[in-house]
Amino acid sequence: MPSVSHISARARLRALVESNGFEKLVTGVIVVNAVALGLETSASAMALAGSMIILIDQLALVFFCIEIMMRIIAVGPSFFRGPWNLFDLTIVAISLAPASDGFQVLRALRVLRALRLLSVVPEMRRVVQALLAAIPGMGSVVALLGLVFYVFAVMATKLFGPDFPDWFGSVGASLYTLFQVMTLESWSMGIVRPVMEKHPHAWLFFVPFILITSFAVLNLFIALIVNAMQKVHESEGLNETIRIDHAEVMAELKQLRAEVQELQRALHRRGMESLALVERKS
Repeated sequence: MPSVSHISARARLRALVESNGFEKLVTGVIVVNAVALGLETSASAMALAGSMIILIDQLALVFFCIEIMMRIIAVGPSFFRGPWNLFDLTIVAISLAPASDGFQVLRALRVLRALRLLSVVPEMRRVVQALLAAIPGMGSVVALLGLVFYVFAVMATKLFGPDFPDWFGSVGASLYTLFQVMTLESWSMGIVRPVMEKHPHAWLFFVPFILITSFAVLNLFIALIVNAMQKVHESEGLNETIRIDHAEVMAELKQLRAEVQELQRALHRRGMESLALVERKS
């Protein structure tokens, strides 16, 4: 069974790693390390201050390792049950891969340390949580979009495939071309107008496709994400309200406990005075 001093030290360490100052320090180190990793790709920067850039990267890695160990000690086994904690641990573990030829790809993934901002900055964390929460609802939208793409791809292959085999020669080629059209990247001058030179009424095919995919179905994704972000915000607002109410209740209980203790001390003094008075009379 851990001693009281051990528990107290662990509680102080947890308060330290969860403090705003420590989180700001971690955020600053992540930003500096991300800049250093970017400078490593510049030949001129490495020629000018290569040793300093490498030193910054190594010091940042040491800091992250110490930070992770502090969090594990402070939180205990529950650290490994937190998805964001496992994300941070994985990123740091990748950075510790040796620099041999077989691990060059893993070493190149050191830049993933910059992604730790997602777990450190609350605003970014809320966005990621909203995206993850919107994934189940996106399934039906993806299925609808896939069905629309397949129907239009088959139609395009039959209508335009013989004249434009590079774009619509097969269902796969038609899917890729329609995807380009959906993104509105050179869809008019690059694809539709050349097709309309041989098929003047081709706009009757492409315009409805663009309206359905680019302006209708894709907006459903935006609506799902916005709705998920609103739910996450409301949930965090509710949690914050509960936290504030809990703090107020604990403060009132602390004050009530102090008043009860003061009353007990007053009653004890009154009892002692009464006992002394009785003894003097006897």
